[in-house]
Amino acid sequence: MSFEIPLDTMTVAEKVRLLEQVWDSLCTRSGDVRSPEWHHEVLEARRRRLAEGRATVSSWDDAKTRFMELGR
Repeated sequence: MSFEIPLDTMTVAEKVRLLEQVWDSLCTRSGDVRSPEWHHEVLEARRRRLAEGRATVSSWDDAKTRFMELGR
């Protein structure tokens, strides 16, 4: 299946909603998707930074709000 998504004319809010829909769909069928080894390495590095107090985390709601504000 091939189709065009009018990304150039979409607002940031519309793009975020689209990404959420795609992510939700992927989460329901994740068994056939394998992450490459470098994903594991990046996650481990981030876990170390969190454990050492050199990084912080945000809830998805907070992060989404910041993304939406960038598009205004």
